Amino acid sequence: METQSLRARFARWRAGGTLLDRTFWVGIVLKGLDGVLELVGGVLLFFFTPHQLNEVTQAIFQHELVEDPHDFLANSLLHLTSTLTVSSTLFGAAYLLVHGIAKVVLVWAVLRDRLWAYPWLIAFLLVFIGYQAYEMIVHFSLGLLLLTIMDGLIVWLTWLEYRKRRRNRDLEANAGG
Repeated sequence: METQSLRARFARWRAGGTLLDRTFWVGIVLKGLDGVLELVGGVLLFFFTPHQLNEVTQAIFQHELVEDPHDFLANSLLHLTSTLTVSSTLFGAAYLLVHGIAKVVLVWAVLRDRLWAYPWLIAFLLVFIGYQAYEMIVHFSLGLLLLTIMDGLIVWLTWLEYRKRRRNRDLEANAGG
């Protein structure tokens, strides 16, 4: 069975896939973009010192803090960057790079309809859901809760898509053989 091109699969999706199909594709593309952002973040953490990151953050938010000295986001990021250590930035860089590379590779393989990638993506996301659940127990965060719910939705949609793809592959193999 020859795999359909990504362009052909996208055209079929736009032409009338179900709501679940569309949700799956949007979620997978967002996961891929998230992986690219993690790669960029990991590279930045790897090449910049904590002091440089703090200076950049101050420069970015200086104008905002003049207008609103109590801005939550600006103050939170400034506090975060002022408490970074070399070891925490290296850990963050390694975490983001590994997570980003794995996510980009798996999303690319799923988008290319590589059947092996679906269970790997599911397992990968389940490991991080477990880690995120642990983090929420230690330090609850609404953002992390929303990310975990989104990851759970992507796992469910990926499982449904995998079952459909595997069933179609089996039907084509039985019809051809």
